[in-house]
Amino acid sequence: MNIIRIAATSALLFFATAFLVYAQAQKDEKGQPHEAQPQQHAQPAKAPAQQPQQHAPQPQQRAQPRTPQAKAPAQQAQPRAQQEKGSALAPQQQHPVANKQQPARTPPHVQQHPVASQQQSARSPQQAQSWQQKRGWAVQKGSWQPHTAFQQGRDQNWAADHRSWAERGGYGGSYIPQDSFGLYFGSTHFFHIGAMPVMYMGYPRFAYRGFSFLLVDPWPGSWQENWYASDDVYIDFNNGYYLHDRRYPGINLAVAVAL
Repeated sequence: MNIIRIAATSALLFFATAFLVYAQAQKDEKGQPHEAQPQQHAQPAKAPAQQPQQHAPQPQQRAQPRTPQAKAPAQQAQPRAQQEKGSALAPQQQHPVANKQQPARTPPHVQQHPVASQQQSARSPQQAQSWQQKRGWAVQKGSWQPHTAFQQGRDQNWAADHRSWAERGGYGGSYIPQDSFGLYFGSTHFFHIGAMPVMYMGYPRFAYRGFSFLLVDPWPGSWQENWYASDDVYIDFNNGYYLHDRRYPGINLAVAVAL
């Protein structure tokens, strides 16, 4: 009996010890995951700390290409500044050339009228008066013939009846002095004849600035009847004197200085 009790007691102790060991083992196995989870959760917590380190170099890398871009406008500004400087100097370089070309831009009458002054000095007043009395402008065949009334000067075929001074054999009348011509005559000095021209030696005569002129050419029939009073006219020189009407450009009427 004692042996049975001892055996039973030993068995109970064995099972009790085995149960405790098993329970402790189960507790240990269940406790490890709970302790490991804080460690696993702690690792992601370190990730944000590493992210600034990874993102931190990126501004430095992006800043490197910006540095030459910021310098590019400054580099481009130098050629522009040189171009602006060159354009500013261009007019100064052109002025001497323009000054040399000014004589070429002088109106034709200013260039040619000094020649007329030389001819005037070589031609005596008696020669000019003789040329006028002989109607030297009408020597060539087909020139406009004398008339008795101003209205007879209108022409229906002006291009055929007009004659230049070269076609008339040249100008042989009196000349306007150079100083007076530069002040009152030429393409920049306009005036109105005003009153109807009067007939003299069969041709219309009018006065301007102390000089008397004979109109030895007919005027186109398309002109207004009172063109002498309403239109701006001027007298120019081209191997002889011509009357121009600003209303009808391209038409030049031969005139002679009357004595």
